[in-house]
Amino acid sequence: MMSQRSPGDEVTRQRSATVRPRDAASVMLLDRDGARVRVLMGRRHSAHVFMPDVYVFPGGRRDAGDHRLGFASDLHPTVLRALKTAGGRNLTDARARALALAGLRELYEEAGIAVGKPSPAQAAPVPFLPDLANLRYMARAITPPGHARRFDTRFFALFVDEAGIDPTRFLDSRELQDLQWIDVDVTPSVRIPDITAVILADLKSGLDSDPSLPCERPVPLYTTRRGRFVRTLL
Repeated sequence: MMSQRSPGDEVTRQRSATVRPRDAASVMLLDRDGARVRVLMGRRHSAHVFMPDVYVFPGGRRDAGDHRLGFASDLHPTVLRALKTAGGRNLTDARARALALAGLRELYEEAGIAVGKPSPAQAAPVPFLPDLANLRYMARAITPPGHARRFDTRFFALFVDEAGIDPTRFLDSRELQDLQWIDVDVTPSVRIPDITAVILADLKSGLDSDPSLPCERPVPLYTTRRGRFVRTLL
């Protein structure tokens, strides 16, 4: 029997198709103190509307106040320039920088990891001045149309030794649970979104090409056009 669609279903479908992506950022925290490079991932809470119960890198949407956060050191000029000009629209320095600040804020909120100098004077939501200097801009991905929530996510990479982070000190949160280090060279045994698998493959390729992940590198942009998954270099 053919199912009947209600008017409400059609309205929901139309709204989902026109949802505009929201700026977001994600941080791939890398531990290279060993034979293989590992990346920190955690499971999104089952109550999440967007991608529940899958393993992802710490991250989330850019908040309105992120551009007002103080910071200890700025982005590498190449990274800032790429964030500002990629994708056909020019961003201000403050808005581009806010993407990186959002990534480090989310890393702190979701995993308890502070990247920067302690600062009691820093305004909430982070009690430190973020250090942006060692962030590499690795990829950008836009959620395809048709989802109830869409994000325009910038992915950053950061080595724990460069950031002065103890890789044994992290905390689960309500947002991200079962945090664990995943070997970049091995297909994860945990459930991950398709786009996360693509970004992981890019990360492995970048490390194979140059283990230092230099800032001066092309950044892939992943979008969907007319139902086709498209990769372009920014």
